[in-house]
Amino acid sequence: MDANLLQWKNQGQSFLSRLRTWVCLLDPSLLLSSNAEILKAHSLIGSTEKLDEKDEAAVNLSLSSSHPGSGAVLPLFFRPPAYLPISGPLIVASLLPHSGVKAAMFWQFLLQSYNAGFSYMHRNSSTEKEKKMSLTQLLLMVGTVSYTTCAGALPQIFIDRLRIRSPPLQTFCRSILPIPLSAALAFFNVLTVRHQETETGIQVFDCNGNPVGVSKAAGSKAVWETALSRAVLFGTTAGVPNLLVLFLQRSRFFQRNSLLMAPCRHISVALVLGLMIPVSFSLFSPAGTINRESVEEELQAGASGQTLIYHRGL
Repeated sequence: MDANLLQWKNQGQSFLSRLRTWVCLLDPSLLLSSNAEILKAHSLIGSTEKLDEKDEAAVNLSLSSSHPGSGAVLPLFFRPPAYLPISGPLIVASLLPHSGVKAAMFWQFLLQSYNAGFSYMHRNSSTEKEKKMSLTQLLLMVGTVSYTTCAGALPQIFIDRLRIRSPPLQTFCRSILPIPLSAALAFFNVLTVRHQETETGIQVFDCNGNPVGVSKAAGSKAVWETALSRAVLFGTTAGVPNLLVLFLQRSRFFQRNSLLMAPCRHISVALVLGLMIPVSFSLFSPAGTINRESVEEELQAGASGQTLIYHRGL
């Protein structure tokens, strides 16, 4: 079991403890560390049985910058501390009331491409023999990005192609429809990019950290939990600001000062996203668990304890 996964197993048993940890791990200053420093921190927490307060910086650096399944250093743009600085502007731009379909599809393409890359980098690759991306996986990612880009631009497509001019219908397309659509597309993005884990299975460990075997049931559970957490993130990020703007538009102050509505929308999206990222990442532990009775029969006999552990991904 990798040192990062062992750390999550020991300290990530409750939602509040995971939330406190993720608040520290999402510090953008961690992106300034070099690969050599990350590898040194990862080796330190792997070689030290009992960690004290002096090792807390090494733990945070390792958990935020290296893969919990393999220990490899993550690409800079796909590390958790980079998620808010990169995805924040993309989400704000994708939720804007665009003037045309091309602009809506452009921002959706950037957002969905980054989300697909983030999910792929944080997948469970324990059963993959080749380090390079396979042709099947590449085609799956291209198809996922293409589909989610077109689906994400549907509200603007409806307005342009159907020539919707009614204010209530425009409000529905721009403010109400994007809420369930954002959640569904985020769920679909993770589900398709990491579909291979449900087909081939992932490595599971017993309570002592010993490898037990490969389980498809654990792979399905890991992908579904991650997809659900991402749907909560995007659904809430789209829902709260849009509903807030609809409420504020009825007030006399914003009716007289309509130019303030756009900054209010941008700030609320960024604020809700910043608050929801650690919450979403904390919904399920990266060290996922599954009951021994839920895995394949051939794995149950060789497992000790009632609970098996696996790397859920992010």
